Amino acid sequence: MLPTKFNISPKKKKAIRNIAWAVCGKIVNLASMLVVGIIVARYLGKEQYGVMNYVISFVAIFQVFADFGLDFIQIREESKLPAERNKIIGTTFAIKLMAATATLIAIAAVTCTMVAEAQLRLYIGIYACSILLNTTWVTRNHFTAIVWNEYVVKTEISRNIIGLVVKLALVMLHLPLVWFIGALLFDSILLATGYVFSYSKKIGQVRAWSFDVQLARYMVRQSFPLLLSGAAIIVYNRIDQLLIDSMIDHSHLGLYSVAVKFTEILVFIPTIISQTLHPMLVEIRQQDLLRYEQTSQTFISVTVYLCIAMAVTTSLLSYPIVYFTFGKTYIGAASVLAVLAFKVIGDGLSQTSGQLIIIEGRQKYAVVRNILGCIACILLNLWLINRYGIHGAAYTALVTIGISGTLANALIPPYQAIFHKQMKALFTGWRDIAHIKQLL
Repeated sequence: MLPTKFNISPKKKKAIRNIAWAVCGKIVNLASMLVVGIIVARYLGKEQYGVMNYVISFVAIFQVFADFGLDFIQIREESKLPAERNKIIGTTFAIKLMAATATLIAIAAVTCTMVAEAQLRLYIGIYACSILLNTTWVTRNHFTAIVWNEYVVKTEISRNIIGLVVKLALVMLHLPLVWFIGALLFDSILLATGYVFSYSKKIGQVRAWSFDVQLARYMVRQSFPLLLSGAAIIVYNRIDQLLIDSMIDHSHLGLYSVAVKFTEILVFIPTIISQTLHPMLVEIRQQDLLRYEQTSQTFISVTVYLCIAMAVTTSLLSYPIVYFTFGKTYIGAASVLAVLAFKVIGDGLSQTSGQLIIIEGRQKYAVVRNILGCIACILLNLWLINRYGIHGAAYTALVTIGISGTLANALIPPYQAIFHKQMKALFTGWRDIAHIKQLL
């Protein structure tokens, strides 16, 4: 039998199991995303791969309005009032369904007036149907609220495996792009079906959900600031791809999308570190403020220097990375990746500071960070893409994450102490690596 000091409470075991499933799911999702991306990109070629990524980015910008910032609110309310589960889920679903319907109408209006190519309008129309299917994510949110990620991850892994087989079949059958757009919609169908099935099997019946008008009004008021923040984030994460397509062409967007694929994988590291250490930092802050200040500094410093190491390594190896994965056709993405790799440093600073803002209960001004980043992203992309092409978009990504994740903290008084920690992490943080045991 293990000594008492190694005994873990059931609550901590559940949290550790939940984190383990979340990490496993994320790794599988990223790996499958890269494998599918390589297979599809090699088959479609730069131009058609660019078109597919344009469609994904276009719909993603509208998706945030369909979500209406309700995910966090649903999880929070369920955690506070578990007995009201059916009313909270049912009300959230109803709001999302109405928002999704309005979003689809908006997409139809925008594509009819602003998208000239009939074929492109068709692709957007097909993939936009996923917005309605994504309303079923209320069941996923419930599993998150009860700290039970196992069935969510199993659903997502199953979706990835089936999706990979489907896309391989499309390649082997030499089918055109429209089939791959349809496959993206099929992925959403698989997820929606899996989430609802898991919920029905493990939690309860969907028909037990109910709608409450007063609760709906409350949730809309609570979610609106998050909607603004989420809209700002998605715009400055996706607008570059739409602008590349409109200002240059589909082929260059295909190259840029390849570089983005790798940076999305790099960003996983600071994300998982932040999510894993969040509960520990909350507990330390409740017990000892001085220790919290020291540990939070180590948290930022270690994360940032790990990101620096990944950025430098990826940048130096960008040519062989692209050549041995996506192939010679996409070698033009290597020089973009060499620049874009350094975005992970900004992401590390942004995500760690974002965690401290939440832990310290200072979310009130967080939307300002995202709006500043959004404005900077649009203006800089319009200027730099015109001058430097897709490399201009990469430069913009670096500057934007620096503004929203770091510089904005210096401009917002409640966040200035966090800004000082960020600066210390950048310039003298290597000293804190010796204190990494504080995080273990």
